[in-house]
Amino acid sequence: MAQTLGPVAALLLGVFFLVTGSGLQNTLLPLRGAFEGFSAIDLGILGSSYYLGFVLGCLLVPHLVRRSGHIRAFAALTSGVVATMLAHPLLVDPYVWFGLRAVTGFCFAGLYLVIESWLNDRATNQTRGFVMGSYVMVDYAALTAGQMMITLFPVSGFQLFAIATILFALATLPVVMTTSKQPAPIETARIRILHLFRAAPVALVGCFIIGLTNGSLWSLGPIFAIGRGLTADGAATFMSAVVVAGAIAQWPVGYLSDRMDRRRILAALMVGAMLAGLALGALHFTLSGLSVLGLIFGALALPAYSLAAAHAYDRTSPSESVETAAGLLLIYGIGSVLGPSVASFGMAHYGPGALFYFTAAAHTLLLLFVVWRLSHRPAAERFVSDTIASAPTGTVPMPDAEPDPTAGMDDPEPAAPAPGADPQPGAASAAGAPGEEPFPQSQEGRSDGA
Repeated sequence: MAQTLGPVAALLLGVFFLVTGSGLQNTLLPLRGAFEGFSAIDLGILGSSYYLGFVLGCLLVPHLVRRSGHIRAFAALTSGVVATMLAHPLLVDPYVWFGLRAVTGFCFAGLYLVIESWLNDRATNQTRGFVMGSYVMVDYAALTAGQMMITLFPVSGFQLFAIATILFALATLPVVMTTSKQPAPIETARIRILHLFRAAPVALVGCFIIGLTNGSLWSLGPIFAIGRGLTADGAATFMSAVVVAGAIAQWPVGYLSDRMDRRRILAALMVGAMLAGLALGALHFTLSGLSVLGLIFGALALPAYSLAAAHAYDRTSPSESVETAAGLLLIYGIGSVLGPSVASFGMAHYGPGALFYFTAAAHTLLLLFVVWRLSHRPAAERFVSDTIASAPTGTVPMPDAEPDPTAGMDDPEPAAPAPGADPQPGAASAAGAPGEEPFPQSQEGRSDGA
C-alpha cells in the first residue's frame, strides 16, 4: 500500500483539504442564501450555475494545463476558489453569487482534471483500481468532514467562510511542495468524445449515467429524507451514512477490479444499487432503517465512478490522461446537470420515493449496456501500459514477451499492424475496427521512472 500510494500521498493530502473546504462550502452557501432571503428558485439556479461552470472548465482547462503544467495549474485554480469563497460574504446578492458559483465550478472542474490525470499517470493497470478507489475514498471522507463543520459556527457569520478559505489555501501546500515530479507536459488539449467512446464505451456511458444518479442524490437526497418524515438532523445522518459507506467500499472494489474485468464488477454493483434504490423508494422506515438502506446504497452506487474512470484509463494511452480525464468529467458534469431536473420532476408528481426509482432505472440502463458490451466483446488480458510509464522520455521499451495487443479492449477486433509499426503494447492495442480512430502512438512516458 505504501509503495502504491507513496508517489501520490502529497496530492491526496491536497485533495483532502480541498474537498473538506468544498463540503463546507456546498452546505454553507444554500443555508446562508436562505438566511439572506434568497428564493427557492435562486437557490436552484445557484446549484445549476456551479455545474455550468464545471462543464466550461472541462472544455477550457486542458489548455491551461498544457501551457503551465499540472502543479502551476493546480495552484492557479485553487487561488480562484479562495478568491471566490471570500467574495461571497462581501457581495451578498443572488446574481453575484450565480457568477461566483460558476467560477467555482470552473475551477473545480480543472482541479479534478489535474488530480485524476496525475493519479492515472502514477498508476499502472495492476494498481489503477486501488489508486482511484483510494482517491474517491479520501474525497468522500473529506466531503463528510466538511459537511459536519457547518455546526461549528452560525451560518450568518463570517467564521465558516474563513474556515473554508483556510482549507482551500492549505490544499496548495502539499502539492506545490511535493518532491515527486509532475506528469510530463501534455501534447494536445483537445477533448474527443467520439474517440473516447470508441476506446471505452462502458466508461463514457457509465460516467454519464453515474452523473445522473449522483447529481440527483447530492441535490435531492436531503429532500427525500425530509419527505420520509426525518428532521434536518436525521436527513444529515442519512446522507452521511450514504457517503461513509461509499468511501469504505472504494478499497475492496478497487482491489477486486485490479484482478478482474472492471466491467463485470461494475455490472455487479449496478445490480445491487438497483435493488437498494427500489427498496429506498418503496419502503417506509424510521431513521435507523433508512440509514441501513443508505449504507447499502452508498456502498454499491458511489464506487461506480472510480471504476468507470479506471476502465477508461486502461483503454487509453498514458499521453492522453488529461484528455481522458477532461472527457469523463465533462460527460459526468452534463449528467449532473440533467439528473436533478428529471428526478425533481418525478418527486413533484409521485412523491419523494421517485428519487430512488429514478436512480434504479438509471442503474438498470447502465447494467443492460454493460451486459451488452460484455457479450459483444469479452475481455481478455489488459494491455500493459506500465511498461510505457517506466520508460525515460523519448524511449519505447520492448517487452520481453508481446501480450495480445487486443487484450481487454471494448472495441471489435483490431486490424493487424502495418509493416514496421511500433510494437509498443499500449499503441498496438489502440487499433480499432475499420472506420474507428486508433490511439495516437505516443513516444513519451514518465520522466521520473516512477
